[in-house]
This record gives sequence, C-alpha cells and structure tokens, in this order.
Amino acid sequence: MRHTAPRKPAVHAEKTLVTAILEGEFPPGSVLPAERDLAVKLGVTRPTLREVIGRLERDGWLTVRHGKPTAVNDVWRSGGLNVVSGIVRHAKVLPPGFVPSLLELRLLISPAYARGAVERSAGDVRELLAGHGDLPETAAAFAAFDWRLHHRLTVASGNPLFTLILNGFAGFYERMARRYFRSPEARRTSRRFYADLLECAGCGDAAAAEAVTRDVMARSIEMWRGFVEGQVEAELETQAKPKPKPRRSSRLAVKPGKGRGRRP
Repeated sequence: MRHTAPRKPAVHAEKTLVTAILEGEFPPGSVLPAERDLAVKLGVTRPTLREVIGRLERDGWLTVRHGKPTAVNDVWRSGGLNVVSGIVRHAKVLPPGFVPSLLELRLLISPAYARGAVERSAGDVRELLAGHGDLPETAAAFAAFDWRLHHRLTVASGNPLFTLILNGFAGFYERMARRYFRSPEARRTSRRFYADLLECAGCGDAAAAEAVTRDVMARSIEMWRGFVEGQVEAELETQAKPKPKPRRSSRLAVKPGKGRGRRP
C-alpha cells in the first residue's frame, strides 16, 4: 500500500517498519525491498528512509550491508534495550507474553533498587511514601504514584542503569498500571506494600525493604495473569483493528530470505 506523505515522516516510517517486522511481514532472515521502492510505499523521501533504517540498525532490528539488501534480524536474539522501547512505542499489538515478561524483569531488579534506595537515602524514601495513605481510590492516582515511587527508588539506589531501564517504559508503565489498578485487590495490595516499605525506610532496614518489594512484585505477576492479562490483550487487539476501507492490499512486499525465525 502506498502511504500519503505523513506529518512526521520518520516516526511514521519507523512505526510502519517495526510493526511489519513484529507482525511477520518482514520475518527474521528476510530482506527489505529496494530503497527506492520502500520509500515510495511508505510515502517518505529516501534520505528520511535512510535515517530510519540507520536507527533501526543501531537498535538491532536490521543489518545493513553495503551493496546488498538490508536484512531483518531476529530482534529477540540480537536486539538491545532500545528494541523494548521501540515495541512499546510502535507496536499495534504487543507480542504474546510481553507484559508478563516486563513484570518478571521488574521482579528481578526492583528488590535491588529498593534495597539500595533505603541503604543510601532512607530519608528520601520516607518522604516519598509519607502521603501514600491519602491516595485517592482511583486507578489513575495509583498508577501515577506507583510510577513516581519506582522511578525515584531507582534514582535513590545510586545505580543509573536501573533508571535507564525503567525510563524505557515511561508512559507505557502508567498505561498498563491504570488497567492493573482497576482491581480493588491490586490497590489494597499496593497500599500494604507502601506502608511496609515506609516502615522499612523508617528503621533503615534495607534487607527488609528488599524482601517486601520482592514479595509484592511476585504477587503482582500472579494478579496480572489472573485478572488483567486477557482484558488488556483484548483491548489492545480492538485498538489495533483498522477502520473499514476499500479492499486494497495493505502488506508491504517481502523479498524471499532465509525464512521465518522464531522467538526464543
């Protein structure tokens, strides 16, 4: 399908290519169409397309070879943290299990940054949590507070990599949290966590802060799988459905390659 010139050409081209890769139009091992043809299909200039391809190559989506077609990588094996950010920003439908995988990552790192924050800046943690009891009983309020808490904990931990990892999910974190905190049980669980963490910070018990954080992160995964996951996937699929249009081919041409790869 030929796209009309978009208002933000580079953003449009990147989103379209990332979506095409994730949805299997350009499977791992295949190659992109020639630059001229792809630029026309996307409705962007060739310099804009080169800029986008360079960015996707840097992030691990593509391999650019001089004099040869641009190859599509298996991003689940060759990609970096920017791939996660790209999925969050551009994917119409998230890959299966993507959110639980993020929660498992949070389970691994959040106990460590909670411990570090209490060890290094217990006063800051106490200040941050002091007003948790006044949180309105709304999903939006809990989502905003939870993001702010975890972000500040990563900063207070003294390890900037924790903050960089979390920043990769900025915006997306709160969107998913608003769905999670629709559940009264999720809000009650987090209220208890905030109170327990405040107590740990009050007595400077970093080991206890690590333990209570690990417990609530594990519990959040169970609850997500129990009452949120199916609902969110259905909503995302509904949002991704295109509006009715005249019958036209919407797929970008894929040149033969080495075949489809599989996510590990």
